[in-house]
Amino acid sequence: MTITQRYSDRIRPRERDAIVQSLRAGVAPRAGQQHIQVGRVQEVRALIDDLDRVADGGSCFRLVIGEYGSGKTFFLHLVRSIALEKRLVTMHADLSPERRIHATGGQARSLYAELARNIATRAKPDGGAMTGVVERFVTSALAEARERGVDAEAVIHERLQSLSEMVGGYDFAQVIAAYWRGHDTGDDVLKDDAVRWLRAEFSTKTDARNALGVRTIIDDANFYDHLKLMGRFCRLAGYAGLLVCLDELVNLYKLANTQARSSNYEQLLRILNDSLQGEAEGLGFLMGGTPDFLLDTRRGLYSYQALQTRLAENTFATSGLVDFSGPVLRLANLSPEDFYILLTKLRHVYAGGDPGAYLLPDDGLTAFMQHCLNRVGEAYFRTPRTTITQFINLLAVLEQNPDASWKQLVGQVEIAPEANPDLAPLPVAESGAAADEKDDNQIDTDLASFRL
Repeated sequence: MTITQRYSDRIRPRERDAIVQSLRAGVAPRAGQQHIQVGRVQEVRALIDDLDRVADGGSCFRLVIGEYGSGKTFFLHLVRSIALEKRLVTMHADLSPERRIHATGGQARSLYAELARNIATRAKPDGGAMTGVVERFVTSALAEARERGVDAEAVIHERLQSLSEMVGGYDFAQVIAAYWRGHDTGDDVLKDDAVRWLRAEFSTKTDARNALGVRTIIDDANFYDHLKLMGRFCRLAGYAGLLVCLDELVNLYKLANTQARSSNYEQLLRILNDSLQGEAEGLGFLMGGTPDFLLDTRRGLYSYQALQTRLAENTFATSGLVDFSGPVLRLANLSPEDFYILLTKLRHVYAGGDPGAYLLPDDGLTAFMQHCLNRVGEAYFRTPRTTITQFINLLAVLEQNPDASWKQLVGQVEIAPEANPDLAPLPVAESGAAADEKDDNQIDTDLASFRL
């Protein structure tokens, strides 16, 4: 079977444009990943098993580790799209200096707010599905009430009783009940206030009490507790569970403050322990990071002894043997054969799925790969982000200049090894007790001065 025959399905223009524009900008596309996915079959299968476990009421925790530019973000988006197809709700966000899993200055609440904005279902895969999730809960409760011949409010409170037993669950249940009252009475303001609370958009407890009659809000202190509540609530609403995707965890590694890093690693340990012990019902975590973030014994996860013990790799998985059952999932590098298939898929996507519109023959793909190998060595397919961007640029020029020769253009492609900006620490100021800790680099400088 030829490449042309293999990829003969047409691709919708919207999907084609989304994929091409994302890859040309050097970012992972959030839709249409199935059109360009290659290799890593065992890794995908392992994550599908995790999703099935979450859908069965269990939990999972995975650290996806790969070099900068190796396709971690793309892999996370791919698994997220599979989760949506399996009727899971997903939440996703990138960590940054302003968004962390533990903080005292609002950064954890900011992360939760970003996750809540990006909450997605199969019906709303692009995010903004919080109202839809709550509406589904209310609708299913109404259907149950009619079936049982009882009052709908009684069914609502009965279902929410299980949430009240969890940390922060009482006020969470009160907010859902307030949404029901707004739904029942036509009070759109009350419904909007309930959704705002669930999105962590209330900044003070006073405002929340005046609007909804609750005494707490989602803040830094209860970030993880509310993710567990949301996971349980998604199952009550009729979904299979909740998958939380966090990318760019290297921003924790880059924190200059030792105490701030340790606090975030301690929160990661809590999440990991709950997942391994099955304490988080219907909740899965998928996180992306670099090898330095994991292995560095001074600043990475391995600097925290309890995490190092739990995340240590299987010592028997050597000499070509693999183990995909542990919490750490290392992304295998693409082989040259995988990369060739990737280029054929990119060519097919760029042509909108029409083999007659291919801008580059198979010989052109081989020539492009050979040129990249000569310029940057094997890094061109092991960390392929820059290479893919240049390939899309090449196709764009060929499309807009029909008389141009691909043989001449291929030799003009400029590709340099991609530098890793993740290793540069961010000088982030800390508040409270964390501000008393000195930056690691400054401590080293002080010691050196003292010796002199």
